[in-house]
Amino acid sequence: MAYDLQLSHIGKVYDNGTPAVIDFNLDVDKGEFIAFLGPSGCGKTTTLRMIAGFETITSGDLMIRGKRINDLAPEQRPTSMIFQNYALFPHMTVRQNVHFGLEVKKTPVAEANRKVDRILDKLGLTEVADVRPTRLSGGQRQRIALARSLVVEPDILLLDEPLGALDANLRKSIQNELKLLQRDLGITFVFVTHAQSEALALSDRIVVMNAGRVEQISAPRELYTRPSSLFVARFIGANTLISGTARTSADGQVQVDSAFGPLAAIAHGAAVAPGAAVSIVLPAEAMHVLPGTLPEAEARGTHGANVIPCQINRLQLVGHIMQIALTFPNGDVVSLEGHEDKYRGLLVAGASGYVAWSPQDATLIVG
Repeated sequence: MAYDLQLSHIGKVYDNGTPAVIDFNLDVDKGEFIAFLGPSGCGKTTTLRMIAGFETITSGDLMIRGKRINDLAPEQRPTSMIFQNYALFPHMTVRQNVHFGLEVKKTPVAEANRKVDRILDKLGLTEVADVRPTRLSGGQRQRIALARSLVVEPDILLLDEPLGALDANLRKSIQNELKLLQRDLGITFVFVTHAQSEALALSDRIVVMNAGRVEQISAPRELYTRPSSLFVARFIGANTLISGTARTSADGQVQVDSAFGPLAAIAHGAAVAPGAAVSIVLPAEAMHVLPGTLPEAEARGTHGANVIPCQINRLQLVGHIMQIALTFPNGDVVSLEGHEDKYRGLLVAGASGYVAWSPQDATLIVG
């Protein structure tokens, strides 16, 4: 069975010789929600535009449902694209905006009207069908853009940061609607965003890009908890990185010599050779802060080797969340959060403490 979307060794080099996308490989199943995530200039939008046909492909093959579409014009591809600014026609009503794509495809009028009515009803736009978009809210305009893209029944919907112009509350609401709509329709979505929270909340898999290359392709939880490169570890979540040298390895657990003494972490993937330079990636959620009044031997008895002395600099309660800023002996400043019930009355700002964690909660990256 053919994938809905397949990018095989896709590359893009600009006329001046600058590479924008380098050897991009991705297979997408029907109905998947894929997010392209990365910093500005990493190549995520360029890749999306190559799928849409708005950018030429320098190398590689782009397939949709087994058909190579490298040379097809945008209007000939079974895709539809939503831009950040929505690109709605201000002189047209909502209905006319949604109808426009079907006119371009020369859909018979009666059939087109049925499709428009159906999608307006599904997206809650029937009551404003005869209103111009300029008189509507940002959330309503976003739904119009969705309706206009979905009414042509594309195989793949491409979304280029479509929520970027919305305020935080509306953005969250539309995120929820978008996910439910995608599940209901069963259409493959490819979504470009620079917002981690958006990618983690919406997608089935996330493609993290950096300088034109794919760094990691993983499900959200795996990406968040098990980064496979230092770039991903620094880019995703709020991780603390501790460098060291691998010493011994057994059953996937590696002992590491660090500036704080011997530590342990789990290696995922290839075996780690003794003597290799490594980094322990420690998610903020995995760290436990213990009071300095606790004897170090007791702390180590509970948490094993992974105990580091620290100075507690600041404690701030925000709602039910305690925000903690602390400093390691080497001067590194670390920030983490925990529920107030976990730390209330236990820690004192300005006092000493310990940071402890389980080896299973830390990931080892070579480099």
